Amino acid sequence: MASSFISALFKRYMNGSLVLQIVIGIVSGVVLATVAPSLAQSFAFIGTFFVSALKAIAPVLVFMLVMASIANHKSGQQTQIGPVLGLYAIGTLIAALSAVLFSYAFPSRLDLVTSNVAQAAPQGIAEVLYNLLFNMVDNPVAALVNANYVGILTWAALVGIGLRHASGSTKVVLHNLAESVTSVVGYVIRLAPFGVFGLVANTVATTGLEALLGYSHLLMVLIGTMLFIALVTNPLLVFLMTRQNPYPLVFQCLKSSGITAFFTRSSAANIPVNMALCEKLKLDEDTYSVSIPLGATINMAGAAITITTLTLAAVNTLGQTVDLPTAMLLSVIAAISACGSSGVAGGSLLLIPLACSLFNISNDIAMQVVAVGFIIGVLQDSAETALNSSTDVLFTAAACHSKDQ
Repeated sequence: MASSFISALFKRYMNGSLVLQIVIGIVSGVVLATVAPSLAQSFAFIGTFFVSALKAIAPVLVFMLVMASIANHKSGQQTQIGPVLGLYAIGTLIAALSAVLFSYAFPSRLDLVTSNVAQAAPQGIAEVLYNLLFNMVDNPVAALVNANYVGILTWAALVGIGLRHASGSTKVVLHNLAESVTSVVGYVIRLAPFGVFGLVANTVATTGLEALLGYSHLLMVLIGTMLFIALVTNPLLVFLMTRQNPYPLVFQCLKSSGITAFFTRSSAANIPVNMALCEKLKLDEDTYSVSIPLGATINMAGAAITITTLTLAAVNTLGQTVDLPTAMLLSVIAAISACGSSGVAGGSLLLIPLACSLFNISNDIAMQVVAVGFIIGVLQDSAETALNSSTDVLFTAAACHSKDQ
C-alpha cells in the first residue's frame, strides 16, 4: 500500500510542470530563509548535490550528442535546404553578437560563492587562441574527467566524422546512447526544484533577499536581447530574403508557434505545432519536413544568447576585462555550442562551462553560473524556447518565399 502510494506520488511529480515545481522551490526557499535562516543554511547540501550532478553528466552529454549528431548526419541534406541552414547559422551568430552588445551596454553581476577567488584572466585574443588550440588536443579521457569542454567538443567531432562511414546498426546504437544520456539529463534536471530550493534558501539566508532580486537585471538583459532578435534582426533577415513586409509572418509565427513553445519549453515537443503551421502557410513539404526537425536541434538563437550573457556576467563578476576580439570569439563559440544544446529544458545551460573555459574560469564557478540559470530559468528558458521554435518556421517560410520571387 505504501509502495504504491510512493510510486503514484513519484509518477505525478515526474509528469508535473517543471516550471511550477521550480517556482514552488524558489518561494519555499525564500520563506524558509526568512523564517529560519540557520535552518535554511543547513539545506545548502541539496543545492550542492544538484550542482554536482550537473557537473558529472554535462561532459558526457556534450560528447555523446555531438558525436551521434555528426555520425548520423545524412549526405545531401544540406543541399536540399541550403538557404534555411544559412539563415539558421546567420541568425544564431547575430543573436550571440547581440548578446555581447547588450551585456556590454547593461553589465550584469552574479552572487557566486567563490566570486572572491582570483581568476587568471587571459591577456587578449592571442592567449585565448593559444589555450583553445592546446585544449583541443588534450587527452580525450582527461578532457572528460577534467571537464575540458573544448577538448570534448573536438574529440566528439573527430570521432563522429570517423563514424560517418560506420554501419547503419552502429549509428543506431550511437543514436540510442545519445538518447539514453539525454534521458539521464532529464532525470537530473527533474531535481532542479529541490536543487533550486537549497540554493535559494542558502543564498537568501546568507546574503539576504537582495541577492535573489539582483537576478532581475540579468533576466531583463536576457529577455531584452531575445525580444531584439525576434522583433528587429529576424524581421530584417526575412526582409532581405523576401523583399516583403516581414512583420505579418513574424507575428503569426510568434503567435502560433512561440506561445506553445513558451509553455512546453521544448523545441522537440513543438515540432508537430510547427509542422502544422508550415502546412497552413502552404510551404514546400520537402523543405519543412527536413528544416523543422533539424531546426529543433541546431537553430538555437535563444541558447546562444543565454550562453553568451551568462558567461559575460560571470566574467564581469570576477572582475576580468575582455577585449573586443575575445568577445567576438565568444560569440562564435556560443553560436556553435548552441547547436549542441540538448532537447531537454535547460539544456543550453549545460554548455556554459564550455564558454567559461575561454576565460580560464574554473568548472566549479561555471557550474554555479549554471545553477543561477536554473533559478531564472522559469522565464529565461521559456522565452529562449519560444524564440528558437518560432524562428524555425519563420526562416523556413522566408526561404520558401524567396524561391517564389
